[in-house]
Amino acid sequence: MQTSAAGNKRHHRHLGPAALCRGFTLLELLVVMALMALAMAGVSLSLRDSADSALQRDAERLAALLETGRAQARANGLPVVWRAQGAAQANGQGPAFVFEGLPPPGLPSQWLSDTTRTAPGQSLILGPEPLIGPQALAISSSERPDNRLWVVTDGLRPFRVQNAPPTGTAPP
Repeated sequence: MQTSAAGNKRHHRHLGPAALCRGFTLLELLVVMALMALAMAGVSLSLRDSADSALQRDAERLAALLETGRAQARANGLPVVWRAQGAAQANGQGPAFVFEGLPPPGLPSQWLSDTTRTAPGQSLILGPEPLIGPQALAISSSERPDNRLWVVTDGLRPFRVQNAPPTGTAPP
């Protein structure tokens, strides 16, 4: 016979195995919820719009290439012009843009993404003068032509990427 005196332990052998498992602890539920939240965050980041991220990547790369061309123009004292190639962009063959005036091997002449476009015939003057005029270039994706990014400089600061056209400029 069982008594409820201090020091006596309840024996569960009479209750059966079902009485021992009563559910999950709060800590176990919190761990599962945290793992689910991490998995959902990973999935949402991996499903980011690829056209937008490819355009952003190409815009940032172009800004870096333009700064490199500008630095080489100043270092070598050569006039350098970046020019978009119209016919090459339309059929995907040949260079999409060219840095005219740089000695070989030059700089890359292709977009990272096949869908990145800019208006044909656009050009940017990169040097050799240390100060260049304000310049802007709009790039877009063939998958989403309404989404544009601008690579801009005020002539003194480095080229940078922005989501809106520079002030005082009409979108191309």
